[in-house]
Amino acid sequence: MGGQDRADEHMKGEQIQRYYEVLSRQYPTIASAATEIINLQAILHLPKGTEHFITDVHGEYLQFRHILRNGSGAVRSKIEDEFGPSLRTEEKKELAALIYYPHEKLKQVLSREKDIAEWYQITIYRLVRLCKHASSKYTRSKVRKAMEPEFAYVIEELMTGRPDEADQEAYYHEIIHSVITTGRARELIIACANLVRRLTVDHLHVLGDIYDRGPSPHLIMDALMQHHSVDVQWGNHDILWMGAAAGCKPSICNVIRIAAKYGNLSTLEEGYGINLLPLAKLAMEYYTDDPCTCFTTKEAEDEYALANHLRLDTTLEEKMHKAVTILQFKLEGQMILENPEFAMEDRLLLDKIDPKTGTVEVEGRAYPLSDTSFPTLIKDDPYALTAAENEVMEQLQLSFMNCEKLQEHIRFLYSHGSLYKVYNGNLLYHGCVPLTEDGQFLPVKIFGREYAGRKLYDVLDSYARAGYYATDPEEKKKGKAILWFLWENQNSPVFGKEKMTTFERYFVRDKNTHVEPKNAYYRLLEDERVVDSILAEFGLSGSDAHIINGHIPVEARAGESPIKCNGKLLIIDGGLSKAYQPKTGIAGYTLIYNSYGLVLAAHEPFTSVASAVEQGSDIHSERFIVQQMTSRKCVRDTDIGRELTRTISDLQGLLLAYRTGLLQEKN
Repeated sequence: MGGQDRADEHMKGEQIQRYYEVLSRQYPTIASAATEIINLQAILHLPKGTEHFITDVHGEYLQFRHILRNGSGAVRSKIEDEFGPSLRTEEKKELAALIYYPHEKLKQVLSREKDIAEWYQITIYRLVRLCKHASSKYTRSKVRKAMEPEFAYVIEELMTGRPDEADQEAYYHEIIHSVITTGRARELIIACANLVRRLTVDHLHVLGDIYDRGPSPHLIMDALMQHHSVDVQWGNHDILWMGAAAGCKPSICNVIRIAAKYGNLSTLEEGYGINLLPLAKLAMEYYTDDPCTCFTTKEAEDEYALANHLRLDTTLEEKMHKAVTILQFKLEGQMILENPEFAMEDRLLLDKIDPKTGTVEVEGRAYPLSDTSFPTLIKDDPYALTAAENEVMEQLQLSFMNCEKLQEHIRFLYSHGSLYKVYNGNLLYHGCVPLTEDGQFLPVKIFGREYAGRKLYDVLDSYARAGYYATDPEEKKKGKAILWFLWENQNSPVFGKEKMTTFERYFVRDKNTHVEPKNAYYRLLEDERVVDSILAEFGLSGSDAHIINGHIPVEARAGESPIKCNGKLLIIDGGLSKAYQPKTGIAGYTLIYNSYGLVLAAHEPFTSVASAVEQGSDIHSERFIVQQMTSRKCVRDTDIGRELTRTISDLQGLLLAYRTGLLQEKN
């Protein structure tokens, strides 16, 4: 061995010793290290926790909350497994409703039950059985941490007690009796219901598009921030809001425009406290006499909305809708001109408007405009903002950037989210991996350098974070440009279309101009060679590897299946958003991955919490087994299991260091 090799070996030995010295602070004795090895080895042989996948929520809080609470049927399965034929179907429905909505169900029960003490006693017994069943795949330590502190002792004693044994029978029954007589039964039932839900699903994956279209994305974000274990793969609509929170002006305009389009300006004003008064004043200044016929809200097209929001004249919201849309096109034009590398010159349409003929040139052809009123367009510089528009944008930018609640939600998306995730052998993302027509990874130029495949995702993810967090002005500017790029560029993996035809959809009636051709990815979903190459690019292979995909709604009504490429790729966007349900025919897909395999659930629309509580009704879910494991998956087969295995190896090294005298035990 040469001198350099000996020096390298010596340095490596010193690094290992230093590592063991650090590890010994946590495990200072042979006994403590050995006990942890025993604990971790045992955990590796427990069944893997249940993962729940949901995507494209689009502000539909009530349906999202219900799917979350019933675990896409996983809670009902626990009830069926534990009680089987010993409970009638009606009793199982009642128990399920209690677990989903304990506060609401208890209110109903208290109003109808004559012997409430007896009902409390029976219900507590049943819930304790369910808690025991749901906790069977976890360590006692993990179960204890999942309990509400004030009832942890009581629930643990009931779960571990043996009422069938003479020595414990009186003790066990007296705990329940005392809970009832002290007036704490209601609170204990709520705690048990919460524990069942918490233990039924171990981890939640949200594959993007929490925001836009529906009315309550802020409530969904509040719920996610309270969830015990969650990750988010950013969707294009989430990234739009991330850009708005970072102060990207085109993103701010898009957020407001979409809220106006779907009748959700109250989400901004009441949900987040965004001040839209400057925009309203601008709209009234420029569009007072404008009928704004191209800017009616989506809700005004259905019977319910017409009955509740019928107006004799155009509304202020419609004027604001038009004002912010024109602002958007101007600011997007500026972004395109500043970033020629984005190759989006075909989206520059304001300068193609001919006021004399009332037409606009799109891809070399002139089309009649359905609205020819553009009072803020400056003839020689159509992408410039007027002084009034510029002042409004400055005020809106400050309002978005200084909104504490919005900033809190966006920081959560950054800390718990990313453009993609590899988790337990599955690849999760929203949108697509940009491909060429022959199935190769599409090279995309980002600030002078080309990236493709996983490297494209990584560089875009990095710039998206810089757009929000960077302190260097130039890096922050690039990052904000990429946040907008991700929203609507033809090479964005979360958009996945050739162009976004927003201008044409507002101003050109010819629907041929509205078409947004998809990336080749969507034509190659059934090609195993392509799907295998994507999995390999992200370090995955084998029969247990899957791509789980959001973004493009599956048209179940037309017979389309969410299961692609012999089960290797699953598209789980089935129209959870009400805006898509007429097209998809269902109210969304969700996926459950437990120790036995993958189960896909197709949901029908959720009616109301009241219906679920009062009538025991539930979202009907048609369930499909996507993959059944030949042997039950254990913790050792998961990412956490591999981390634990490495920790066990380190601890075994620490034990050896103690036993060979390399380290001394500490008192």
